[in-house]
Amino acid sequence: MQKNIISLFILIWRLFCNLPLFFQSICAYLLSLIFLLFPNKRSKISKKNIELCFEKEFAKSIYKKNIYQSTKSIFYTGIAWFWTNEKISKKIKYQINGLDKLKDLQRKNIGVLLFFKHSLHLELDARVIGMNMEVYGVQRNHNSELFNNFQDMGRKKSIKDTADKNNPRKFIKWLKDGKCVLYANDQDYGQKKSDIINFFNHPAATISAPYKILQTTNSSPFFMNTYFENNKLYIQIEEITMDGITSAVHFSSRLNNIIENSIKKHPHEYLWQHRRFKSTLGKEFYK
Repeated sequence: MQKNIISLFILIWRLFCNLPLFFQSICAYLLSLIFLLFPNKRSKISKKNIELCFEKEFAKSIYKKNIYQSTKSIFYTGIAWFWTNEKISKKIKYQINGLDKLKDLQRKNIGVLLFFKHSLHLELDARVIGMNMEVYGVQRNHNSELFNNFQDMGRKKSIKDTADKNNPRKFIKWLKDGKCVLYANDQDYGQKKSDIINFFNHPAATISAPYKILQTTNSSPFFMNTYFENNKLYIQIEEITMDGITSAVHFSSRLNNIIENSIKKHPHEYLWQHRRFKSTLGKEFYK
């Protein structure tokens, strides 16, 4: 039964994602009106996070735009997973800055840990990067095996291979072999394997693994900032300087600052639906 429901959902999703981009935007806008009038659990989490991180006079506007971007993310993901490279190149305007640095390191067989934030168009970001160079990805597997397989199939249209975040041996080997690996550290996975680092002036559980991975693999850290401007996707890739970094806490703090600054420029495009402060402010904060 569950398999049939998911299969039907995927079929309908695929059909809608083949609509012209203009009609996709209209559908996303209509959906956003429904979520604004009848907010679901994730919408309420977004509102809590945005109100916590921004002044009241800006929070309301950011929240409304974020709901629209959240519904639009359904189509961004569909484009990334269903469209061909040729169709994306023809229909999606994009610009990548800093890619040559990554390609140069690949030629030298030096691994790259390419950090990114959870933007609402991250699947499209990864697809575009994957169309222009070989990349690998670290992900958290879905609870549904069927959807997880479907997600894996969609992502492997652009990413050479994926590894579960709980299987570090696989992606550590990639880095040691000189591969470029996409990695996000901007979610709360509990305090056990995290340090408490400020994020938007509030303490947040931040995983400490990235610094250890960099030390183990001698790979180079980069950050990929992505955003839309005038219907064009911009991908900015910059190296993260390690000057003065002597511990996981120092590195996580620097990375959190980089992510925070990138979010502030386009706050409505960020995935605020995640309970980023659940380990520090408590799950009750989101009720």
